[in-house]
Amino acid sequence: MTEVEITASLLRDVLREQHPDLSELPLREVEGGWGNQMWRLGDELAVRVQRMDTTHDHQLKERRWLPLLAPDLPLPVPVPVREGAPSERLPKIWTVVTWVPGQPLDHGSITRGEHAADTLAAFLRSLHVPAPVDAPVDPARGTHPRDSTDGFDHFFGAVDAEAIGPDADGLRAVWDDAVAAAAWQGPPVWVHGDLHPANVVVSDGTLAGVVDFGELFAGDPAWDLAAAWVLLPAGSAERFFATYAMADEETIRRSRGLAALKSLFLMLMGQNGDRGLPGGKPGWGPAGRAALDRVLSERRTRFHG
Repeated sequence: MTEVEITASLLRDVLREQHPDLSELPLREVEGGWGNQMWRLGDELAVRVQRMDTTHDHQLKERRWLPLLAPDLPLPVPVPVREGAPSERLPKIWTVVTWVPGQPLDHGSITRGEHAADTLAAFLRSLHVPAPVDAPVDPARGTHPRDSTDGFDHFFGAVDAEAIGPDADGLRAVWDDAVAAAAWQGPPVWVHGDLHPANVVVSDGTLAGVVDFGELFAGDPAWDLAAAWVLLPAGSAERFFATYAMADEETIRRSRGLAALKSLFLMLMGQNGDRGLPGGKPGWGPAGRAALDRVLSERRTRFHG
């Protein structure tokens, strides 16, 4: 794909060409984003422009499915409202979506833990319904944790040993327990697939929205339930699972292992950012470490649901 610097002037020009009624709205770049670059468009819209993503698949998936899912979800999500086609000047896919107010969690915090636990549980209860037969699947995610053992081993080896510290054996035990858990027995359900601090927004100390559904797939809900440790403050997991009330013990075991996997990923992205490597996120390291601390300190118990 041709590398083009995306500027406000360029984006306004392509808006004039394809959606002239939106072209004069205020336009400003929003900090953050990895696979896609985000621009605020007026008060209620945003433009999502392909950046690191190498294919159009993620945005095409959001265009197809989010308008169908959004009406049943209890939190705001970025619903596609206009489609932008690649052009000679901007040979990338772009989509106009509804703006989700709030601050990304990787730049904010949750101070109302119980409220956030209930809010996240309600959102995932609404999302985790059986998916249609033509729903997307992801062979790298959505299946049993055992299928992601190579990824866990890679992250485990790539994160500095001193960053993991004396927790290495406990971390490995959490993963081994997830691998030993029984597989998901229900039908494939809708799964966001990428719940981490940059993909949720907070306001007034609690969760206020969920963004970036590019990884959306049908599969095992444990991939999302890992957010009990990855997103929520310490001590919130038990309340979350009680409110969610649809996870059996085997699913909780899988989700806890996947939370360990995601924690290592965040720590590695932070480490890469600290070293100035492409795609690294310096702020993600502390978030990953905090998530890992929660995974290890909140030993697996039978959550009541």
